Amino acid sequence: MAATHILAIDQGTTSTRSIIFDAGARRVSIAQREFVQHYPEPGWVEHDPEDIWRDTLATAREAIGASGVGASGIAGIGITNQRETVVVWDRATGAPIHRAIVWQDRRTAPRCRQLKEDGAEAMVRVRTGLLLDPYFSGTKIAWILDHVGGARDRAARGELAFGTIDSFLLWRLTGGAVHATDVTNASRTLLWDIHRGCWDEELCRLLDVPMAMLPVVHDNAHIYGHTAPGLFDASIPIAGIAGDQQAALFGQACFARGMVKSTYGTGCFMLMNTGDEAIASDHRLLTTPAYRLDGRTTYALEGSIFVAGAAVKWLRDGIGVITHARETDDMATQVPDSHGVYMVPAFAGLGAPHWDPDARGAIFGLTLGATQAHLARAALEAVGYQTMDLIEAMIADSGVRPATVRVDGGMAANDWLCAFLADLLDVPVERPADLETTARGAAFHAGLATGIWSGLPAIEALWSRDRTFTPAMEEARRTRLVSGWRDALQRTLSA
Repeated sequence: MAATHILAIDQGTTSTRSIIFDAGARRVSIAQREFVQHYPEPGWVEHDPEDIWRDTLATAREAIGASGVGASGIAGIGITNQRETVVVWDRATGAPIHRAIVWQDRRTAPRCRQLKEDGAEAMVRVRTGLLLDPYFSGTKIAWILDHVGGARDRAARGELAFGTIDSFLLWRLTGGAVHATDVTNASRTLLWDIHRGCWDEELCRLLDVPMAMLPVVHDNAHIYGHTAPGLFDASIPIAGIAGDQQAALFGQACFARGMVKSTYGTGCFMLMNTGDEAIASDHRLLTTPAYRLDGRTTYALEGSIFVAGAAVKWLRDGIGVITHARETDDMATQVPDSHGVYMVPAFAGLGAPHWDPDARGAIFGLTLGATQAHLARAALEAVGYQTMDLIEAMIADSGVRPATVRVDGGMAANDWLCAFLADLLDVPVERPADLETTARGAAFHAGLATGIWSGLPAIEALWSRDRTFTPAMEEARRTRLVSGWRDALQRTLSA
């Protein structure tokens, strides 16, 4: 019997999931495990790579077992992962030399500031499309080499390997036979020239990262290797890799220039497909590869909002305004408006397009008439306002106004929020029938490489919407709301 199913491994920041999809991109089985977060110092975030590997193997076996098709029925494995999280391991043993440093970690902020003061950011931006920020991988690699005894010398001798989580999992899945990654993860390191499509020797010297540590870089849909004997009942090709946000763009079938997806979870990540043009942003968005197929790169503009769902979590855990996150939907509809209350959720500074790390969260417009419902509504509205800031920057940079915005992530299940987004953006908002777009994107890449799907048109035909939310707000009201947001935002930005 021909193998007709795909295993997608979705390795996220707080959990690892394995999902089996059939040839119709329908979910057949799913397994998930959460793992421990480590916070050794304020601003530091670490993961144990062995926890991640253990959970990856366990969930993959569980999902395969529940699928009823067995390992022999799996045509390929697609991997999607938390981007920018760094692992350094011993090539001889496969053992990590330090915990993984997570994308949220801020320990290398002083190094990034020094590089900016030295005038390095202009070159970094031109070559990588990124900003000098501890969010990205490169300075984390150097930190590990400088803080683990003997590591720098071992790296120079070629004894150590660096990888983002996808690369580490690929190494383990192939029994150490393959050290590789894809273009979307490579491009988040501050070491990859997105225009020439190669590791940049000058950037490696700037960040003090030996090139001997770096993985080979392939297309997203590519046969990277095969699973090692003993892991599963049959050897399975690892056939697709993509960083989580690019995987979501692919899973949403945003294949045409100007198409936009926005993912709402802890934060929000919006990507606009810009085709074969790597647009240099004048509004401090990121320029990043969206995917590379058959050696041809499609690019995207990306904007990151640090706090979306996290603001709702703060209402629940921080000040006890709500008991469950789902209450915000009901509370938002209990009142006709936010009563003039605006929340600027700069709890961890502000991301794109403002990039103000010193801004702090604030609530404006409180009166004695303000209630818990108004606070809950203001938190949801803040997600919309921040999304509006992103899309306006993208339109200004690209000259393209999207016909629709496709949304996904946990918050996209909130009907009120989706309707508010449509009103505020003045663009229809499309919610897909399956919100598992990140895993679907990884599955699609693996399915392209193994022949499950013939090309992008076949994948596009599998995308279906659950609901379209169309703009219905009067322009005068929209103008008034936006004016209030911009006033609150200006008051929050640091001098």
